[in-house]
Amino acid sequence: MLQLTPHTFHIPVMGLAFSVDSPLKVARYGISSVVSLSDDGLLEQMREHYSNVYGREFTPITPKEEDYRARRTTAYLNLLDELVTQQMVELKLQEFTPDSELTRYFEMLPDSSPLKEEYLEMLQETDADWKQHLQDELRDALVPGSIDVNIMTKLDKTNYSKGGEPLPQEYSDALAALRGFANSTVRSSVVFSAGMNMRLYGYIDQFPDFLPDAKGQFQKQIIIKVSDYRSALVQGKILAKKGLWVSEFRIESGLNCGGHAFATDGYLIGPILEEFKQNREALRNELYSIFSSALASKGIHVPLEIPMQRITMQGGIGTNQEHEFLMKHYGVDATGWGTPFLLVPEATTVDEPTLQQLVGATADDLYLSPISPLGVPFNALRNTSGEQLKKERADKGKPGSPCIKKHLVSNTEFTDEPICTASRKYQRRKLEELKSQELDPIVYLAEEAKVLAKECLCDGLANSALQLFNIGKKAASKAVTICPGPNLAFFSGIFKLNEMVDHIYGRFNALNSTYRPHMFVNELKLYISYWTDKKAEQLETLTDKQYKYLQSFWDNLQQGIQYYKEQLPAIFKDELERQVLMLDELLEAEDQLHRARLQVVVA
Repeated sequence: MLQLTPHTFHIPVMGLAFSVDSPLKVARYGISSVVSLSDDGLLEQMREHYSNVYGREFTPITPKEEDYRARRTTAYLNLLDELVTQQMVELKLQEFTPDSELTRYFEMLPDSSPLKEEYLEMLQETDADWKQHLQDELRDALVPGSIDVNIMTKLDKTNYSKGGEPLPQEYSDALAALRGFANSTVRSSVVFSAGMNMRLYGYIDQFPDFLPDAKGQFQKQIIIKVSDYRSALVQGKILAKKGLWVSEFRIESGLNCGGHAFATDGYLIGPILEEFKQNREALRNELYSIFSSALASKGIHVPLEIPMQRITMQGGIGTNQEHEFLMKHYGVDATGWGTPFLLVPEATTVDEPTLQQLVGATADDLYLSPISPLGVPFNALRNTSGEQLKKERADKGKPGSPCIKKHLVSNTEFTDEPICTASRKYQRRKLEELKSQELDPIVYLAEEAKVLAKECLCDGLANSALQLFNIGKKAASKAVTICPGPNLAFFSGIFKLNEMVDHIYGRFNALNSTYRPHMFVNELKLYISYWTDKKAEQLETLTDKQYKYLQSFWDNLQQGIQYYKEQLPAIFKDELERQVLMLDELLEAEDQLHRARLQVVVA
């Protein structure tokens, strides 16, 4: 089994570039982070950059070479693994001086950690020999954070040969990324996000590292990012039938998150966590039964004990009180903190102009946008350089992007081979089609705005690293799109790594003066706004199916509010004023829902 890190939080994947090198920044302190594998070109550029920084030999892997996507992924992950291993060796050689990284490692640990307790005991020890003994034990106990990776399962386009023939399916984007991870030296986890991909799931068991060895241990583990319990059960069963074990279900708020927002049908995070809490052992036992039968049928040794299965949660967490409540009340093993770490240059990679925009961002600057070419709502920051470039191109009569990377191609309205809706090729044809329809001017402008809203995320989410490290010379590389969650509105300033870690553990306050409701209330407000917008979109042409969807969504929100009312004493133990305040916010949300529902009934 992979060795657990000593921290009770992780840094999730952010964009393409923002966490691409986070392991090099935080793993030596025992902090796990997640690297996106969506852009092999970016991984190759980062490998060249860090090979130069650390004096390593760099041999390019070009698109002309066989299986270059997978090989680039393997090469970059191997470099990260090598460099983090070197960092840990150097860390163990350091002394426990006030300004050493070794001291910083232990100072940042949660106060509840046995390792932290041993460290504090060492500091108080007066016997020189015993103090040295304790220091040696502490050095031996050092564990790096995990170099985890993320594969967005929907980004799995088929690739083509130079002659235009489709390559075998194992050369698709997602399968190549998985193969690159599987062939790497890192012992960590792959996070699958954005739903199921049966082609991808059917490919995993070809790699022995994902299967248990004779001792029931895994060299590489599987994490599934889910938005509800049903998704966890369904995907867990699919993989278990292939003899694959899900080592962690990573629950993410449907709307109170960064990047793509996969909204539930009104199911709120509190009731979702409750369902996991009530069914956690049943889920684990059921999956083990299927998993063990599948292994036996393949002639693979079945672990006698049920493998570990962690439950974690991320999205919109902002205080130590929320962090602790999630762990103690719902039994989650850890929490994920993404957006706040965009303000920590020691942990993430954000270019200076964009960083300053983040520092000054308010709630009005953060919105659930339509900019993703995938057609999925996307949490974004207004007025980024990526948005400005998009507008400049449209104003010049050249809307859309060149579309060089093609990671988000999905549309076949005008072509046999999928193209991207943010591309110049698509937008030019779509606008021509709209003009030919002789629409009412108001209708045309609305439809035109939908087309022009799409933004090149392949470049925008990768360019921050290129700009920060001065990689590449193309002018377009200056355009950045960034995808913080709404939680950013409550954080301002640039923070040191230890400050943000201390904030998570309740030893520092990184919040600004903006009033911040509980994370449950923040998410509830987002869902009410989402439901209201959906209702407005569908009201004029409301079908029976749409009405049932809106009503079911409304019912789920109402049930969630009732659940939160019942949980108030647990959420704010012995804090009557905060209970009353949150109750008022829930009643206000409930009233808003009732007023909005009447409008649907009348319509």
